[in-house]
Amino acid sequence: MAEQQKKFVESITPRDEDFAQWYTDVVLKANLIAYSNIKGFMVIKPAGYAIWENIQRNLDERFKATGVQNVYMPMLIPENLMKKEGELVNGFAPEVAWVTSGGQETLTERLCVRPTSETLFSDFYAQDIHSYRDLPRLYNQWCSVVRWEKETRPFLRSREFLWQEGHTIHETAEEAEQRTQQMLNVYADFLAEELAIPVVKGRKTDKEKFAGAEATYTVEALMHDGRALQSGTSHDFGKKFAEAYDIRFTARDNKMNYVYQTSWGMTTRVIGALIMVHGDDSGIVLPPRIAPTQVVVIPIQQRKEGVLAAAQSIAATLSDYRVKVDDTDRSPGFKFAEQEVNGIPLRIEIGPKDIEAGSAVICRRDTREKISCGIGELPRVVSETLERMQFEMLERARRHLAAHTFAAHNKEEFEENFRETKGFVRAMWCGDPACEDKIKENYGVTSRCIPFEQEMLSDTCVCCGRPAKKMVYWGRAY
Repeated sequence: MAEQQKKFVESITPRDEDFAQWYTDVVLKANLIAYSNIKGFMVIKPAGYAIWENIQRNLDERFKATGVQNVYMPMLIPENLMKKEGELVNGFAPEVAWVTSGGQETLTERLCVRPTSETLFSDFYAQDIHSYRDLPRLYNQWCSVVRWEKETRPFLRSREFLWQEGHTIHETAEEAEQRTQQMLNVYADFLAEELAIPVVKGRKTDKEKFAGAEATYTVEALMHDGRALQSGTSHDFGKKFAEAYDIRFTARDNKMNYVYQTSWGMTTRVIGALIMVHGDDSGIVLPPRIAPTQVVVIPIQQRKEGVLAAAQSIAATLSDYRVKVDDTDRSPGFKFAEQEVNGIPLRIEIGPKDIEAGSAVICRRDTREKISCGIGELPRVVSETLERMQFEMLERARRHLAAHTFAAHNKEEFEENFRETKGFVRAMWCGDPACEDKIKENYGVTSRCIPFEQEMLSDTCVCCGRPAKKMVYWGRAY
């Protein structure tokens, strides 16, 4: 295993030559992930986990601003509890891992390692909710889940992954639907504002929705290679789980009513999205707001008197940012290359000549633009440069999304787009799942979402020619 990883990281495969291999090379060379001896399970190394901590911290603040509280549920689910909602258990059956013994004793009932926690929250709510005065309950948990995937890739798909899963219950259907879309918007705002990733928002088709949901909403991002990545989902369950688990409350009219339920989640796969949207042939490129280290100060000829002290002094003036001094005994060239691989947004170079001139050099990771400024001006210039970099990374991603989103007005244009281009194709659909299946079979693409912003591109379905009902985003996806 060690030899395999060593071979991967000797060099980074050019991104446009072999995108899949480029992705693996970058993830390993940036020390984000290591393969474990348990097939399909990954080790998230400190550099990767630090990104997740920043994602978690920011999302957690956004959730709490909407009234959400954090809780924690058990990781094991009794089989009888899973079976109460048949659609959910059938949907996850191929991916479930089971515990069959405890110590030396065989269990009388199998326990499922949670693939998701709707059943646990439902069972808890059934015992905890009594009156309309107890509602709403707005809960979230940060945890890991296990899904026995056949094929795995770092961050994008592994048998265990980290995520948050929100689970809320409400008095009315309108409240539940409002919460479902509210949390989808939280995800979309977070992705754009923190990760500099623009998304398409919409509803999943019935075929693609979450098992047990009445409606699933999604934010879909477009990677550099033109493939889509589902980056967050929010589900309206209506009363399905409430009826299956008997979650009832005394309503305002003293009658017993079932609650309305939602769930919503985002996982460590957004780190994969971050890499595939912004990375280049030198490594990952992190937007400043999410980067664990925003600025690295690299002393040039640091053994010369005053150089290291100057680097440390510069770092002290930048205490408002996540900054470090690379004072290791490696060459500046090695440090520059490491900074690029790790995606640190800004590099500040300071050497004897710079000290003499009273200036330093700032280098942006994304554009490699070099800016020379007075040492006393560094706090202002660093602040302005980080903000500009964050804005410009989002704008570049928006331009990429726009340039790789195509409209097909008929079947011929639909076929041509997927034959000649990479990206999203907007096209009309009749609403028949059979057409959805046929499109997947013929072109290897799936419906990504029915966008909220609809446009009538034509009157007929691009598959069957019957009257069209909805405009859909189609694409190849991870």
